[in-house]
Amino acid sequence: MTGSLFDSAPEEVAGADPGAPLAARMRPRTLDELVGQEAVVGPGSALRSLIEDDRLSSVIFWGPAGTGKTSLAGIIARATAAAYVEVSAVSSGVADVRKAIAGADELKRATGRRTILFIDEIHRFNKAQQDSLLKAVESGVITLVGATTENPFFEVNSPLLSRSLLFRLESLTPGQVAELLRRALIDDRGLAGRLELDVEALQHIVDRAGGDARFALNALEMCASTVVSAGRARVSVEDAQAALRQPVLRYDKAGDVHYDVVSAFIKSMRGTDPDAAVFWLAQMLESGEDPEFIARRMVIFASEDIGNADPRALLVAVAAFDALRVVGLPEAALNLSQAALYLASAPKSNASMLAISRAKQELMKFGAQAVPAHLRDSHYPGAKKLKHGDGYRYPHDSEGGWVEQQYLPDRLRQARFYEPRETGLERQIGERLRGLRATQPDHGAPGGS
Repeated sequence: MTGSLFDSAPEEVAGADPGAPLAARMRPRTLDELVGQEAVVGPGSALRSLIEDDRLSSVIFWGPAGTGKTSLAGIIARATAAAYVEVSAVSSGVADVRKAIAGADELKRATGRRTILFIDEIHRFNKAQQDSLLKAVESGVITLVGATTENPFFEVNSPLLSRSLLFRLESLTPGQVAELLRRALIDDRGLAGRLELDVEALQHIVDRAGGDARFALNALEMCASTVVSAGRARVSVEDAQAALRQPVLRYDKAGDVHYDVVSAFIKSMRGTDPDAAVFWLAQMLESGEDPEFIARRMVIFASEDIGNADPRALLVAVAAFDALRVVGLPEAALNLSQAALYLASAPKSNASMLAISRAKQELMKFGAQAVPAHLRDSHYPGAKKLKHGDGYRYPHDSEGGWVEQQYLPDRLRQARFYEPRETGLERQIGERLRGLRATQPDHGAPGGS
């Protein structure tokens, strides 16, 4: 019974192997059939004009899995009068690339016809393999179409990237994924109206797909196969839930998504949004991120973005790091969550970060400075003969534990590095320092004299 459901229309109508997976059979054949990516190939876009006019130059498509990179390459293959050669960086090497280039060169010399070379997952080619493409791209022997899920600024050689137009493809919206599923249900290349999908089941697949069209179509096919095996022709939400236990969690601990999610986590804490912070924390943990990396980032954050506005933040972050090492996952997720929520909710100040940055700038400007004589160590034999420590006033001998005294080098005696913010405990710190500084007329604005 399974066979009758998945027998597609004749191959000349389907445009794909009838036995191929649903996602392959439903690949768009034209730009009008492509769902999503309007910003890249929508009406009036530069790339659409280049494809339709068959004037495409070398391009690199960058985006998550299931966003249409390979589909766009297929559309280009159908639209162009050029020869089309496809290579996978997973299974090919320099010899395959050189063979394709040699064939393209021979074709161009003999007929003047150009060749489009599509390299899927081009980021998997090493530097030498990517370099082997440069001369052919630059001379026009081939028009390169590369596809990558990794940030090309990290993974594609700069010379090759500079010779190509870069297009960023985004994950599909829930509405676009739903549109693809509905189309697959009725299209002759897909399920041709032989199966019904409950609204709740469709929504469950959309939610689990995470904007990945290929995953959504594969999920639909899996659900359909399960239902047909049971002698039914309707997919319920229970069927979808049984078939799809886990959502798609796109994550690469060394790649672009890693940096984007970590950035969102830090910015959510900085923006005092504990709900967003704990969400991104959960995504990192569930996707396999190194938990010690997360804990280290929180320790840094506690001083960089909170500082003395709430000094306890550093204690909380360090405690979470220690708890992680003692307890380990999965239980330590509770400790990381507690710390992230505290850091996100705490008052914010970057005064500590700015203070050390300003001090370093002055150091780079003026170089290392001599310590004023009254601050020098006077505990070793002979120090007093050198007058080290002469004139030093011990603050604890004075009421309030403070005396007016120069502590910075002479050249920087007017520098001011620490400017407490009007948030949290730093408001009180600032008030006290302003009161003390008011008695020091020569301790003014930042910068040396």
